[in-house]
Amino acid sequence: MDETAFRNARGEINRLPCVFERALLARHAVCSLAESHALAERETIACTAPLARAECGRLAGLLRGKSAFALKLPSTQRILPHAQMMRIQCGGLDGLRQVLDPEAPAVDVHRLVCLARERHGELDQLPFSDIVKGVAAWQGRRRLHKAKP
Repeated sequence: MDETAFRNARGEINRLPCVFERALLARHAVCSLAESHALAERETIACTAPLARAECGRLAGLLRGKSAFALKLPSTQRILPHAQMMRIQCGGLDGLRQVLDPEAPAVDVHRLVCLARERHGELDQLPFSDIVKGVAAWQGRRRLHKAKP
């Protein structure tokens, strides 16, 4: 299946793609509202609650904007490479967990967003200076280098 056909089929099957799909697909986080779909030997994650997805979108936008300095990005308006998006999603969720529920055994996206709302009211009132530390500290998997013969 070519990429254009995949994107078209994905849009029809997954009408509400999870905002934190990359973190969930990497098994870095979980979400009680996530629903997995298989498409052309790939996996996509959908959100089952439109209002919760909107909240996650707001959080993701704030994480991206507040992380620009830590990631040394000149602008948050451009399309970011996969590795940068992973740092924002995974590191941002790690930082949020450290601030809101450091004893939690796993990063649960929906639970963290609910806790953030409960404790801080508006998402833009979160202590992003502490949360962004998670973004700066997060490192993805290292590539395995093949041994030279």
